Amino acid sequence: MPFVRVPAAERAVGGQRYGLLPSRRPPLTDTRHALPLLSTPGKIPATWCAVEIMDNTATTRHRILVIGGGNGGLSIAGRLRRGGISDVAVIEPRDQHVFAPLQSHIAGGIARASEAVRPQGDVTPKGVRWIRDRATHVDPHAHAVTLSSGDVVTYEHLIITAGLETRYDGVPGLDAAMNRPSGVSSYTFELAQKASPALRDVRGGTVVFVQQPEPASAAGVAQKPMYLACDWWRSQGRLDGIRVVFVSPEPSAFSVPAISDELQRKLDEYGIETHFSSDVREVRDGSITIGRGDRSETIEYDLLHAAPPQAPPAWIADSGLADDDGFVDVDPRTLRSRTFDGVWALGDAASVDTLRSGGAIRMQAKALARNLRAVLDGQEPRRHYDGYTVCPITVSRRTVVFAEFDGHGRLAPSIPGFASLYRESRISYVFDRHILPWVYWHLIVQGRA
Repeated sequence: MPFVRVPAAERAVGGQRYGLLPSRRPPLTDTRHALPLLSTPGKIPATWCAVEIMDNTATTRHRILVIGGGNGGLSIAGRLRRGGISDVAVIEPRDQHVFAPLQSHIAGGIARASEAVRPQGDVTPKGVRWIRDRATHVDPHAHAVTLSSGDVVTYEHLIITAGLETRYDGVPGLDAAMNRPSGVSSYTFELAQKASPALRDVRGGTVVFVQQPEPASAAGVAQKPMYLACDWWRSQGRLDGIRVVFVSPEPSAFSVPAISDELQRKLDEYGIETHFSSDVREVRDGSITIGRGDRSETIEYDLLHAAPPQAPPAWIADSGLADDDGFVDVDPRTLRSRTFDGVWALGDAASVDTLRSGGAIRMQAKALARNLRAVLDGQEPRRHYDGYTVCPITVSRRTVVFAEFDGHGRLAPSIPGFASLYRESRISYVFDRHILPWVYWHLIVQGRA
């Protein structure tokens, strides 16, 4: 498969290269566009009627309030709304929704940027209120959330799905490196688009790929652009002339032995030089220093693909909601706060001891919705999340290692009769690359799956 070429219009919007794609639909607040449509029967776009957008909330109250309009926030909001709860609101400042798993495919050259982004209003489940603002503080005693605008929203039940924040400033020199032509990543939408032509056009030299330390959102997927690039370089007859270096803080390719063995086979196949149990200490223009303890080594590079450190938003700890590591302190089985009534959490910001991933969020949303419904009916939470997670790792331009396991690191295949999906497979690639995006946009974020 050739590298997907990103049209210039997708890379340069309004003079901002690698900017997010704007919606082509006129905003509802623009009466120049709205009034002609309102006067024409049958011409009102359905998406305009799907979500109530609140730009100035002042002081309002909602029965269910969700912080975060990503995968976790929209899927739990849609699930609760479809379950008969009429008053559900989501706080989300961004006006574009990005399907994050496609970012590594964009970086690796097998997906277009336009496939990964849609207007937030279009994907917010019907009947769910969208508060277009940013949460800055929670008072769990007063059941109140303060927004960046200064407005306050109160709630009966709060669900925190705030995810993790990327911290490119968490490693000396990394932030500056990402602003150079030789620095790329697949952990932001903009940098993933920058990575695609950079990896495609490598003819020789040294390319370093870095996997970030935990906590991280699906840490193993940091390897995906590396395998995709190697497969492309091999198909072009360039791989033998490129030194490919993989740096990971982990002791092996993956935490689950069977999956690690499968990935190690691909590392050997591509001739990738590995540096396990190594942390990134500093990045300079054209060099990266790695090591652990007394061990230290500096590697000169021509191109660096970095996965940045990640951490929960600071306001979680500042609000008194966090455990010692900064995650929302919840019972990992019921996803209910250990301390405060009416507070729940799921996804990457929750204190759930398993690999953080979209597949984990889907199972958590099912459990949380059941448990919250039980509490609203005066019962105790009974549905338990078992730690299931999944991390599809693309290891070539047509195959995937579909890593499914539970909170104890045991293989946990979800499809009967397909216990060997953790092995490199073409079928897994078709599902991950072509079927899953459709499922995400039409089912998962609508609370239907």
